[in-house]
Amino acid sequence: MRSATRFMLSEAGRDALLGIPENAEAARDFVAGMSFATLEADRRTVYAVTRCLEIISEASRRVDADTRTRHPHIPWRQIADAGNVYRHRYKSVSAALIWRTVHDRMADIVVLCRTELRQSDASS
Repeated sequence: MRSATRFMLSEAGRDALLGIPENAEAARDFVAGMSFATLEADRRTVYAVTRCLEIISEASRRVDADTRTRHPHIPWRQIADAGNVYRHRYKSVSAALIWRTVHDRMADIVVLCRTELRQSDASS
């Protein structure tokens, strides 16, 4: 019985686990086929990707505590805090930061979200 409840997600937690990969995929789609120089020169894409990262940040705050505990290798606090940077310290958000985040930092959390959702569905 313990393993069945282990993957029970709140509605908000489930929505967060759906929203994170959805926005990570959108961010990747926005930069697909672009070089860094192209991204840097494309204000609209920088803004669009930044919005995706804001949503991911906010969604990370809604991930169930049990899920965060099961995955301590994910920098939950940093992801959540990044939203404050995107919203309040926007002048310090560079195209390089956006590029690195999209290309180097999202794969683990996307895999985690999909795995948690599958396990939750299997427990239902």
